[in-house]
Amino acid sequence: MLVKKLRLENFRNYEEETFSFTEGLNVLAGRNAQGKTNCAEAVFYLCTGASLRIRHDRQLIRYGAEYACVSAICSTRYGEISLEARIFENKRELYVNGNRMTRAVDFIGNMNCVFFSPGELRLVQDGPDERRRFLNLSLSQTSREYCTALLRYQRILEQRNNLLKERDVSLVLETLPVWDAQFAQYAARIACKRREYLSALSSLAAEAHAYLTDGAEELSLLPEREYRGGEEEVAASLVRELGASYERDLRLGFTTVGPHRDDVRILIDGKDARGYSSQGQARTAALSVKLAEAAIFRKLTGETPVLILDDVMSELDLPRRKKLLSRIDGLQCILTCTHAARGLYGASVNKIRIQGGKIV
Repeated sequence: MLVKKLRLENFRNYEEETFSFTEGLNVLAGRNAQGKTNCAEAVFYLCTGASLRIRHDRQLIRYGAEYACVSAICSTRYGEISLEARIFENKRELYVNGNRMTRAVDFIGNMNCVFFSPGELRLVQDGPDERRRFLNLSLSQTSREYCTALLRYQRILEQRNNLLKERDVSLVLETLPVWDAQFAQYAARIACKRREYLSALSSLAAEAHAYLTDGAEELSLLPEREYRGGEEEVAASLVRELGASYERDLRLGFTTVGPHRDDVRILIDGKDARGYSSQGQARTAALSVKLAEAAIFRKLTGETPVLILDDVMSELDLPRRKKLLSRIDGLQCILTCTHAARGLYGASVNKIRIQGGKIV
């Protein structure tokens, strides 16, 4: 899977620019705050339908412009595909091969990418929200079934939470079981998909981590909560838990049971990395998880994803830079940095220098 051309119009600090990418390593070089990460973020947006850094799409529109447009020509094993996102103040339009998609789920995953930046330390060091977001974005790229279940689950969760804030307790208790049945159905699908994915991710991340650290440390990923059985069993168990939590949910005003509360424990040598790891250890652990994600995408789709490394090299020592470059050989990689060291990347790299939102 390759991104061949990327066109940005009124996106972030870009007025209008077109990038041509090649197989292998593509280096976006330039001083800080020139637009390198914005370009990388545009690729991520076309893969996931979401931004890495903001909650509202309108913030992607260049200051003073009325809209933004991001489009790409990609090469897959099924042939070329065009993707386009048009972003307006209060809406967006998504297109695949010129056809407008009425559902985001039909747009997400037509192109796969793995994004890593120093900010990904959040995956290890921050709260459960970051790890759930990682799982949701990763699984949604490879499983339309998961993406659909997640969107429906989130809608039902919102409606259930609104119901719990009603003052008429008898009405709430009468209505909750209706929502619980639907809630548990989609929750079980999400939980089982995450369980399967995390099992594969953990072993691949452990192997990547051993490679990056020369076997000096052992990495493991474990679900904080174990869901046992198939979807029907998990759904039945969740219905019972929801029923038992009515009093607590009513008191708090939100749903306290379900995958939206789950977490993943990241352990280094058996210790929780969130509380015990150094910055360097956390960075290597997060990078190992991302390399494992790339390996899973390759296994599930039969194609290599686009790897985006945003300002990563400055955070690694030279031996680990070389190990990382060796590890990603064979992937299309879009790498951002302030200086493209020819001695490290080689002479054949596709080097693009960016200044003030323009290719120079």
